Amino acid sequence: MKITITSSGPDLKSEIDPRFGRCPYFIVYDIENDNFEVLENSNINGMGGVGIQSAQMIADKEVKAVITGHCGPNAFRTLNSSSIEIFTGVTGTIEEIVQKYKEGTLTPANHPNAAPHSGQR
Repeated sequence: MKITITSSGPDLKSEIDPRFGRCPYFIVYDIENDNFEVLENSNINGMGGVGIQSAQMIADKEVKAVITGHCGPNAFRTLNSSSIEIFTGVTGTIEEIVQKYKEGTLTPANHPNAAPHSGQR
């Protein structure tokens, strides 16, 4: 099973990035095999709709969960429609977050926790 974590850097020592649509990297972590893939977020400088575009990119990776700090309503709906579980309000390093996920100590979100277009630069 694969999960995705928004990341400020390209490795497991990096801190989670609080932005879903405009994070610099996505870490796609395979829980069963304990390995990961780093995706550069090509949507980071987009003019609009980056939450939806990033959510579609992640859904194409067939992940079962997304872990981030904040997720707006459009991205939240897009992830939900792909049956991806969403965890928001999470902080720490990617390594710490993977461990928390494995331990089952993260709580899934029931609704978005960011306003529409809140990540615009």
